Amino acid sequence: MASPIFSRNRKVKVLATLGPASGSPEMIEKMYRAGVDAFRMNMSHGEHKAHAANVTSIRALEKKVGRPITILADLQGPKLRIGTFAKPPVMLKDGARFTLDMLKKKGDATRVTLPHKEILSTLQPGHSLLLDDGKIRLEVTKTDGKSVETKVIVGGEI
Repeated sequence: MASPIFSRNRKVKVLATLGPASGSPEMIEKMYRAGVDAFRMNMSHGEHKAHAANVTSIRALEKKVGRPITILADLQGPKLRIGTFAKPPVMLKDGARFTLDMLKKKGDATRVTLPHKEILSTLQPGHSLLLDDGKIRLEVTKTDGKSVETKVIVGGEI
């Protein structure tokens, strides 16, 4: 076991985001020894199994170096993805009708797959949906539990 490090005697903290290229126990240790004080895990990406493995690696490293290491979990949560378009990008125009459904075919300016039946079954008329990190806004006008018809409130390229 290395001797305990209680303070790095600096006012700045270094934060590193873990991902596929930096999530191995060896890389985590290498980054820590290079000066990283805290490790961030973006819960919008990756799988919970990989995040759990990163936590295990960081906690093992803490024991090895004798110093607490901060873990930051970015809890935005996973983003829900729509299907693909036959000819991207597609322009959704204000006021247009746009359908989200479970059909396994490429979308166009009138419809696209939303492969999340649990969402389709819970949406109700009047609900708002945001696409592309909120750049596009849809309002649900009709639903049957298997597809959702919407009106484009704020359109754009998707």
